[in-house]
Amino acid sequence: MEQLENNAYFWQKMDTLLLSSTCKIDHPQGSSHPIYANLIYPVDYGYLQDTVGTDTQPIHVFKGKKSAHNVGAIVISADILKKDCEVKLLVGCDEEEKVKILEFLNQTQFQKAILVQRGNQTPNWANND
Repeated sequence: MEQLENNAYFWQKMDTLLLSSTCKIDHPQGSSHPIYANLIYPVDYGYLQDTVGTDTQPIHVFKGKKSAHNVGAIVISADILKKDCEVKLLVGCDEEEKVKILEFLNQTQFQKAILVQRGNQTPNWANND
């Protein structure tokens, strides 16, 4: 089995979540984190209205400078202080912005994150039409 089965159907569902919701930016690029003032958002950060993420809050979104109508990647973060894992969508982010987002999310010893890039493969097990 591959290290990561990157299923095109998964990305279609992510796009549907994005396109069926309104993205609200509540932390513009350059603003400080509301609790940790030394953490500065590298790109616009917000959420999708009327959605629910793993933390019972709306699904979080990093919005880059490129115009996009699909999810280009996700980050999965593990936080030992909050004792949770979260998935955040990356929309319109170029490679430089993705690196800055990873640096932002990995700068403390209490939280670490990985990046999952969008793929277009469909594994054999996913073809259940």
